[in-house]
Amino acid sequence: MTKQESGGITKDMAIAEIVEKYPEVIETLLSTGVHCIGCHVSHFETLEQGLKGHGHNDEFVTELVSELNNIIYKK
Repeated sequence: MTKQESGGITKDMAIAEIVEKYPEVIETLLSTGVHCIGCHVSHFETLEQGLKGHGHNDEFVTELVSELNNIIYKK
């Protein structure tokens, strides 16, 4: 299955799942304040929950998901 067939990254994916499937986005996640990549909570916390827990709003979540997908699809 290709990355495109997998549906890419969504706000509802666990942070650990994103990092495992798409390690190329780690640097971008770190730059946005998501430092819980190796944390045990990352297996249960979604990207949206992590971002909102760090004070980001819905608009930021949507923009970041788009940016992360652009990275994995090399757009």
